[in-house]
Amino acid sequence: MITAAEVRQEADRLLSEFMAAGAVRVEAEILQPAETFLDLYGEDIRGRAYVTHDPFRGEHLLRPDFTVPVVQAHMAEGQEPARYTYAGAVFRAAENGASQAAETWQAGYEVFDRNDPVAVDAEVFARISELLTNVPVRAATGDIGVLMAAVNALDTSDKRRAALMRHIWRPAKFMKLMKRFSSATIERPKAGMPANYPAIGVRDVSEVMERLKTLEEEVTAPSIKGEDVAVIDQILALKEKSPEAVSQLRVMATNMPALMPAIDLIEARLDALTNRGVKVDDLDFEGSYGRTSMEYYDGFVFGFYGVSDNVETAIATGGRYDALTSILGLGRSIPAVGGVIRPKALLELRGTV
Repeated sequence: MITAAEVRQEADRLLSEFMAAGAVRVEAEILQPAETFLDLYGEDIRGRAYVTHDPFRGEHLLRPDFTVPVVQAHMAEGQEPARYTYAGAVFRAAENGASQAAETWQAGYEVFDRNDPVAVDAEVFARISELLTNVPVRAATGDIGVLMAAVNALDTSDKRRAALMRHIWRPAKFMKLMKRFSSATIERPKAGMPANYPAIGVRDVSEVMERLKTLEEEVTAPSIKGEDVAVIDQILALKEKSPEAVSQLRVMATNMPALMPAIDLIEARLDALTNRGVKVDDLDFEGSYGRTSMEYYDGFVFGFYGVSDNVETAIATGGRYDALTSILGLGRSIPAVGGVIRPKALLELRGTV
């Protein structure tokens, strides 16, 4: 049984390793303003976080992660380039009846650097990999930028593309929308609203009418072509070693050339990882990887998994979140990537070796 003291001691060790690599230690309040997270993720965040209300300070939630407050602090007063580290507990509600702990400790490493993004991707991945060399882990990678490029290339309405982009991190909803938007027939909404229709719920009449207008526009919007649906299905189903994944993505790009810049970026990243000593021929790439994480990853994503009793456990995860810096930077932005190690999971895996 791993004790709380052992978890804190391991977190401190990881923190020291990141500081030795040049990262500055930062702190983040356990209670975070709910407004920021609600603006980022909508009401869905309430089902994944612990929300509390203070009559004087307003609605807050227990810190669901460190990245958002670290980005806020950096965009407010950080120097460039910058490397940060932190350690502490995050709090997330279990999803779909899962038995995960409500409180989980993390030790993290975040880099803000606009000079060479693929080199920084490789740095963060390699830095975390080096701290896991003495335990048996499987590394998985992906790149959400490929799926984003595919969605942006779809020959359909702006509103449909925006809806798909909004739900990239909700796989079931995304596929439901893809099926709807590729259908040749869409049910026409009932026109207008009856006079003196009572206002029920939180939406007012103008919001309901705007929604009806959007549904009406869908009827005439061009359906997503079958060949484009096929490319997106192929991306999501892709699971190969990284070099072979690049080859298959290039084949897909013959039907959707807009994928090429994202594919070139993956290939450049593999070169950067090779320069860091990573054996990319053995590195897994999954086209759908990272889509069930917090909704700010928009490029390279990765994870390290330990296997015990035929069950895979996430030991470390991370990825790139350039768009988040723009959203929280009030007009400013900077390429950024980071990752976290879960000290308790690491200790448990180490105990099985």
